[in-house]
Amino acid sequence: MSGYIQSETDESLVAELCSPLPTKRLIFTYAMNAIAFGFTGLALIPLLSILWEIFIRGISGLKSEMFVKAVIDNGFGNAILGTIIMVIIGAILSIPTGIMTGIFLAEFGQSNTIASFVRFITSILTGVPSIVVGVFAYGVIVLVTKGFSAIAGGFALAVIMLPVIILTTEESLKLIPASQRLASAALGGTRFQTTFRIVVTTAIPGITTGILLAVARAAGETAPLIFTALFSLDWSEGLLSPTASLPVLIFNLYNDPDPEKSQLVWTTSIVLLGLILSVSIISRLVIRQRRIK
Repeated sequence: MSGYIQSETDESLVAELCSPLPTKRLIFTYAMNAIAFGFTGLALIPLLSILWEIFIRGISGLKSEMFVKAVIDNGFGNAILGTIIMVIIGAILSIPTGIMTGIFLAEFGQSNTIASFVRFITSILTGVPSIVVGVFAYGVIVLVTKGFSAIAGGFALAVIMLPVIILTTEESLKLIPASQRLASAALGGTRFQTTFRIVVTTAIPGITTGILLAVARAAGETAPLIFTALFSLDWSEGLLSPTASLPVLIFNLYNDPDPEKSQLVWTTSIVLLGLILSVSIISRLVIRQRRIK
């Protein structure tokens, strides 16, 4: 008897779940969807407007020879090279340090006083204005080496990238289920093996996303490079000499009365956006290939 009653109850629940929604709920659902899509469109309008304006104004001046000429020759090849070099220097300094710090905070320092202090300082660093970072790098590198350089610029970018990598690495590791750690321990894995072979490997997509965000932010920074790498109209003589970069090129020439320089600013903006977009696409493809394997 109880089984029959349970069967009838299940059938009634299925019928209720499969029945169409009341008219009021349908209207509410459609209204909320319309509002959500409307606000999404409003949020996209400024972004698409900026991209469209940059594309329309800059594409007409884009020529292949500009990629191999210096700013002094109405090109931006030296600025592209300088940006890439300084971002690479910043990545070399910040990525290993940021990942290891994030691992420490997530896996070994949950209730550690030192970890709490590091986490607090990292959170503060995320909100420090980039120009303050530039002044700091100026005092630490430029005054010591007695000159502006790509190394000083890379150091400033590393300071900007570091907190982003630390926090995203920590959050990515925290998202890994505890069952994976327990399974590794049950199979005889040490804490070191569990952390680096299981947890970190599983969190690589999230860590890569954090690195990407840090690189994208660093590639578009202007203020720190003004205080550290300065600028150069010609090709840089080395890592210890003033170095051009795409953001500083735009900053220096945006108000130039020369029409050619004004056009160069818009064209450089396209190249800078394309550079960041290329890094984003490549990283996404790498993550997708890893998931397929």
